[in-house]
Amino acid sequence: MPTHSNKDIIEEIRLHSDIVETIERYVPLKKAGGRYKACCPFHKEKTPSFHVDPTKQFFHCFGCGAGGDVFNFVMRYESVEFPEAARILAERAGIRFESSHEERPRDGIDKSSLYQVHEDLAQFYADALQKDPAAETARAYLKERDLESAQSDFQLGFAPPHPHAVSEWAKSRKHSAALLEKAGVLLPNDRGGAPYDRFKGRLMFPIRDEQGRVVGFSGRILDQSSPAKYVNSPETPLFKKSRVLYGLDRARQEMTNERRAVICEGQIDVIRCHLAGIRTAVAPQGTALTEAHALLLRRYADEIVLVFDSDTAGQNAALRGAEALLQAGLTVRVVSLPPGDDPDTIVRAQGAEVLTGMIDAALSLAAFHVGILRARGELDTQAGQLRSARAVLETISHAPSAIQREQYIREAAEQLNTSEDALRQDMQRVLRPGRARDADESVPTPAPAYPSHEVGLIELIIAHPEVLDMVSQYVPPEAITDPDCRRIIQTIMAQPEPDQNNLLSALAEADEGCRRLVSRLQMTARLVQGEEVSCTRAAQDIILALRIKLLDRKIKECVLSMKTATGAEQRELINESAQLTVLKKRLQQGWATAQPILELDH
Repeated sequence: MPTHSNKDIIEEIRLHSDIVETIERYVPLKKAGGRYKACCPFHKEKTPSFHVDPTKQFFHCFGCGAGGDVFNFVMRYESVEFPEAARILAERAGIRFESSHEERPRDGIDKSSLYQVHEDLAQFYADALQKDPAAETARAYLKERDLESAQSDFQLGFAPPHPHAVSEWAKSRKHSAALLEKAGVLLPNDRGGAPYDRFKGRLMFPIRDEQGRVVGFSGRILDQSSPAKYVNSPETPLFKKSRVLYGLDRARQEMTNERRAVICEGQIDVIRCHLAGIRTAVAPQGTALTEAHALLLRRYADEIVLVFDSDTAGQNAALRGAEALLQAGLTVRVVSLPPGDDPDTIVRAQGAEVLTGMIDAALSLAAFHVGILRARGELDTQAGQLRSARAVLETISHAPSAIQREQYIREAAEQLNTSEDALRQDMQRVLRPGRARDADESVPTPAPAYPSHEVGLIELIIAHPEVLDMVSQYVPPEAITDPDCRRIIQTIMAQPEPDQNNLLSALAEADEGCRRLVSRLQMTARLVQGEEVSCTRAAQDIILALRIKLLDRKIKECVLSMKTATGAEQRELINESAQLTVLKKRLQQGWATAQPILELDH
C-alpha cells in the first residue's frame, strides 16, 4: 500500500478519478436517486445489488459484499495489486506515478521499460509493414485475405528479414540488447555472434493485455522457410500465455454488455469477427484454454461460445477448453463449423450474417459432445454407448453448480436417447468423493456475522460524527469484541477531523473483511432524525448495551474462576460477581442512572 512519501500523489489520483466515471468504463450504471446501480461484475446476478455512491466516492455490492473506493474497484476488476491500480488510474488522469513498493530487478530492467519497448516495437513493425520494400509479400498476403482495413486498427506489422534489423533500430532508440532479450524479441547466438531477431520476416500481431498495453507478439510466416506457422513471444515478465487472450482489450466492454464471449482459435479469426461486427471475439495465444483464462472471462461474461475448427484437433480442443470454462461456472455452447471452414472463410465467402447466425444457434455443450461421438461411430454399439455416456458425464461433472449439471443431464439424455434418471445415477459415480460440487459458485459467500450493537455503533458514528466524543468517553476498547469493528472505530477516532469519505483510505492496509464491512455500513448508514429518537439518545442506548454486555462477560469470567478457586480467592470472586451484578442492574435502569456510574468508571 502507499507510503507516506507518495500519499499526496495517491490523493491527487483519487481526486482526479471519479468513481462513477471509472466504473462506467467497465460496467453500465443506471441512476437510482442519488446513487447508481448495476448488476455486480464480481458475481452472477439478475437483480442489481451493486451500488455506487458519487458523494462518498465508494461502491458496495449487497449481494457478495464487495466494496471500497475507486482503487479497490480497479484492483478487484483488473486483478492487480494497489501499485498497478494506482498506475492505471494515474495514466487515465494524466498523472505521473511511480510506486515506491516495486523493487527494481537485479538486471536493472523494470516492467515500465518492458512496456515501453513493446509499444515502440509495435510501431516499428507497423512502419515496416507500410514502408519496407521487403514487406511486399506481407502486404500482398493481407490484400489477398481482405485484411487491409485491419492494418491500422489492429496495428499489424512486419518484422524485417534481416537478422539484426531490430538490434540496429534499438540502438537508434537507445534500447539495450538486454532489454530486447528480456522482452523475448532477440535470441542469443549459439555461435557467439550478435543476438538475432526471433520474428524476422514474419507478419506481426501485437498482443495486448486487458488494458490495451502491448505485452508480446505473434508472428506468422509468409513463406516455407520455417516449419512453425506461428511464433509467439516466450514467457516474459509481461507475457503469460496462460493468462492472455488476444483481442480482450477491445472486446471486454462488449462482452460486459452482452454477457457473452466468442472464443476463436487465432488472431485472424478474431480480427475477422471484429470487422464483421462480432466484437466479443478473443483467442488464446499458443495454448489451450486454461483455468486462468476462464476466471478472466468470468469477469465479463456468463456464456462462452467456442468457435473452433471442425477437425479432430479442434473438437478435442473445444472439449478440453469447455472443462475449464465449466469449472469456472460459465455456460458453454459450441459452433459446429463445416469441415475446412473457420470464421474467416465463412465471413469472406458467405457474409457476416451467416457467422452471426451460427453463433446465435450454437449447440449446447452436451449436444456438441454427443454429436462428435456419434460422428465417430461411438454410438453404434452398446459398449460404445456406455463409453459415450461416461465421457459426456465426465465433461458435465466439471460444472460446480448442481443446477447447471442438471440442465446438461437433461440435454444429454435427449441426445443419447436414454433416461435422465439413469444419467443422474451414473453422475453420482462420476463425481469424485470429497470434491465440492454442490456449491453454485454464482452464489456469493455470505458476509460474516458481526455483533449487532458494535455494527450499530459504527453506523451511528458514520452518519453522526458528533457522537464521537461520547463514544470516546464511555466506550472502552474492551467493550468492542470484534477485531474488524474495533479497528474501524479506532481508525475513526484517530482521524484529526472526521472524514468518512476517506475512511476506506485510512483502512487501506486492513483485511478485506474489514473493508467490506466499512463499504456496506457507509452505503447503508442513515441519519437519525426526529424528536423521539435523537442521535444522542441512539448513542446512549448503544453505549449502555455494550457496557452491559461487557459486564455479562466479566460476571461469566468470575463464575468460571469460582469453580477452581478456594478460600479467600473464592470469596473475593463471589464479592466481585455480586458487585458487577448490582452495577449491571443500575445500568439497566437507563441513561440518567447509568451516566454518573460511567463517569466514575471513566
